[in-house]
Amino acid sequence: MRFSITLLTVICIASVIGTVLRQHESMNNYVNQFGPFWAQVFDALDLYAVYSAWWFLLILAFLVASTSLCIARNAPKILVDLKAYKEQIRASSLKSFHHRAEGTLAAPRAEVLDRVSALLVAGGWKAKLQEREGGVMVAARKGAANKLGYLAAHSAIVLICIGGLFDGDLVVRAQMALFDKSAWPGAGLLRNVPAEHVLSEGNPTYRGNILVGEGQRGGTAVIQLKDGVVLQPLPFDIELKKFLVDFYPTGMPKRFASDIVLHDRDTGATRTATVKVNEPVQHRGVMIYLSSFEDGGSKLKLRGWPLGGGTPFQMDGEVGTETKIQSERDGQTLGLEFTGLRVINVENLTAVDASGGTDVRKVDLVNRLESHLGSGAKTRTEKTLQNVGPSISYKLRDAAGQAREYNNYTLPLTLDGQRVFLAGVRETPNEPFRYLRIPADDADGLAGWMRLRGGLNERALREAAVQRYVARATPADKPELAEQLTVSARRALDLYAGIEPVRAGEPAVGGLQALSGFLEASVPEADRERTSDVLLRILNGTLFELLNLTRERAGLKPLVPDEATQAFMTQAVLSLSDAFFYPAPVLLALDDYTQVQASVFQVTRTPGKTLVYLGCLFLIIGVFAMLYVRERRLWVWLEDASDGGGTRLTAALSSTRQTLDTDREFEQIRDSLLAKESA
Repeated sequence: MRFSITLLTVICIASVIGTVLRQHESMNNYVNQFGPFWAQVFDALDLYAVYSAWWFLLILAFLVASTSLCIARNAPKILVDLKAYKEQIRASSLKSFHHRAEGTLAAPRAEVLDRVSALLVAGGWKAKLQEREGGVMVAARKGAANKLGYLAAHSAIVLICIGGLFDGDLVVRAQMALFDKSAWPGAGLLRNVPAEHVLSEGNPTYRGNILVGEGQRGGTAVIQLKDGVVLQPLPFDIELKKFLVDFYPTGMPKRFASDIVLHDRDTGATRTATVKVNEPVQHRGVMIYLSSFEDGGSKLKLRGWPLGGGTPFQMDGEVGTETKIQSERDGQTLGLEFTGLRVINVENLTAVDASGGTDVRKVDLVNRLESHLGSGAKTRTEKTLQNVGPSISYKLRDAAGQAREYNNYTLPLTLDGQRVFLAGVRETPNEPFRYLRIPADDADGLAGWMRLRGGLNERALREAAVQRYVARATPADKPELAEQLTVSARRALDLYAGIEPVRAGEPAVGGLQALSGFLEASVPEADRERTSDVLLRILNGTLFELLNLTRERAGLKPLVPDEATQAFMTQAVLSLSDAFFYPAPVLLALDDYTQVQASVFQVTRTPGKTLVYLGCLFLIIGVFAMLYVRERRLWVWLEDASDGGGTRLTAALSSTRQTLDTDREFEQIRDSLLAKESA
């Protein structure tokens, strides 16, 4: 018993691990989550596929064998004991029981026997009597279901374990071993997978996933194994007519459903159905669940903005496909993978101070980058959820195969009182996105900031901006300050543009961090605050002139230095600085799209679930019977009184558990049996 309980405890712990730890993920995900050492330790223990691990199956099999032998050994004894009333007990041994009673009744023995029999029947006792020389032994019992509960509980363990073994990977792996099948470790189209990786359509049990796009149909499920996948043909095709989703007023989804058509392969018959979350559809013994939804190959129209300067370009894409782009920054060819389109994005956009952005004169230059590459919707007050429109995600992969993932919002969001576009990036899937906040221009678009970003890379425009700023900022009564102001403005703009290094021989950094390094290297600590204020004023003024130069070249009117322009420039200075840490040569913005959705269905054939359900029923019955039903046995010995004037009664009660209820029950029985006791 102790060993079986230990096995059950191990199974429970393993089941908890299998529930908490996502199963059958790629090894890279586990390495990113746990680190190389623990990822290998957990892999050696098969924790990434607990329910098909050899030790888990071995424990289940051993528990089935052990419990079955226990049932086989004890069932005959229990069945015999259920039929036995133990009426052969000696009358003298009744006096040794804890619950016993004796008394003499005035009535003759036959009359007392009739009354005792009637009392037992009325109390629900089953009795048997034995005539002996000198008296009658009445043996009764009650609560025999307690022993049946033992058989039911142990049978439940066997049924549940067998059902779990049958519906797990054991049958799939057995079929693979018997029919020379193997897991497919590669990727590609399902129709190109060789036959040795495809299971039989008659497979009695499996659990797999199938992705079907709108207007498409599929009939082959993918079963994920530790070392790859195998394909499971279905006896029918699933056609997705429409993926349905309803939303709350905040934009949060509240209902998912898929309208499908089932095409039977044998008969050609069709059947329409709607699969909802937690409301599966059954067809030909296969349960179809709505597991999740993905993009089914949406068509994208994109605009590429080179961050190193250059002409914007148009391109088309499709989610799930790949292409190549050329980096104008270093001439490197990058792989572009379109990974997703999200039409609905719900963010926490709590209203904050609408007075505008942060004054760059009060910015901590050292810590500015961290605060602005954080969450795209960072607030310090209560949440206000709002749908902010579509976003696209894609990956850029270099020649070494290393990829970064990007997520860009299509529409500008109002954050801290400023309209900004969010361009997110992360190094690994386990990291959160860090967002670059790009201010929207006077036309609520990206073009203004992009023109300013490109102008920073043109020496002629930078020099023209410096000269124009100096001309405006030099006092009329002090023309001698023009030369010094020109040198300061040129130096600040070149440092900020990443053209000039902070120290000779070091690589250029660019952005506010370059100005911070220049102040730390060249200005005494006591003068840094005052110098920083002056330097940022010069930088702001020079960038404002550079912005207007780029607008004039684009045929637009120059901006006037009003409050809206000041807010734009404040955010632009910060985002241009952060852009030096945005690891991409180009930013892709979504111009238009045609959404194609896909549903992920989980298809299961689980005949073992009937055994599991039956086992659960037996377990409930068995536990209830063992905990709440007490087996009691009662013996009543009747003999003629020694003086020949009545009947001598001796009674005894035994129970599987001694409780207060047992004491009260025996007191009632004793009082009933000896109700006419005589002195």
